[in-house]
Amino acid sequence: MHREGYFKGLKDFRIYYQSWLPEGQMRAALLVAHGFAEHSGRYGNLISYFVPRGWAAYIPDHRGHGKSDGERVQVDRFSDYVDDLKTMFDIVRKENPDKKVFLVGHSMGSAISLLYAARFQDELAGLVTSGGGINRPGETQPPRPAGQPLDTGFLSRDPEVIKAYVSDPLVYRGPIPPRLGGMMSDVAAAVPLISLPALIMAGDDVPDGERSRTLFESLGSKDKTLKLYAGLRHEIFNEPEHLQVMADMTAWLDRHL
Repeated sequence: MHREGYFKGLKDFRIYYQSWLPEGQMRAALLVAHGFAEHSGRYGNLISYFVPRGWAAYIPDHRGHGKSDGERVQVDRFSDYVDDLKTMFDIVRKENPDKKVFLVGHSMGSAISLLYAARFQDELAGLVTSGGGINRPGETQPPRPAGQPLDTGFLSRDPEVIKAYVSDPLVYRGPIPPRLGGMMSDVAAAVPLISLPALIMAGDDVPDGERSRTLFESLGSKDKTLKLYAGLRHEIFNEPEHLQVMADMTAWLDRHL
């Protein structure tokens, strides 16, 4: 069953979300934090794989993204995203009081998820990150040309994914806010505080691979797994090999139910 709705986020922003419930018995719930510039509607592969297998999925559009309120991709503090995600979690918990909840973060959503996990990890059964990571101490992100939009070439090797991304009216295609990178220092500081089970996933054909390895090494968790995919790019859920990626993710989730 698919549903759409809004909840009141921080500063009274209307935050749009979608949820999918399995027809039969529910195994657990996935709370998904999407990446920069995109929205909840870009996770069709994940939904079509997990929901028929008994998993519920909840995906909000971050403030300033998709159908949610806010100036496009602008945010005062990264913690605003975390506070909104907490409200979404409370909805998931209220609707499924006896089910475990796993947090899944992609790209910028992985950064949001890491900050969330550092604050609220006792509420979660586990954490999965895709295409995220952190820099090694002293390293910085390569500078981007001022006013340039996100490059689409690194997203996926599937040309249909790129075509859909470019033509999607809910995808932001403007310049990347310069201050976004500066917020990542808070994420790096939070990573050693995380002790819950974690699965770190990334393609190694983009910088995600090395940054995910650094994240894996820095995590405070004793129960942690690193899964890197040779030749895959940023959106591993939208690569031609996405079924293998999701099978690996399912195997890890099953071990933590």
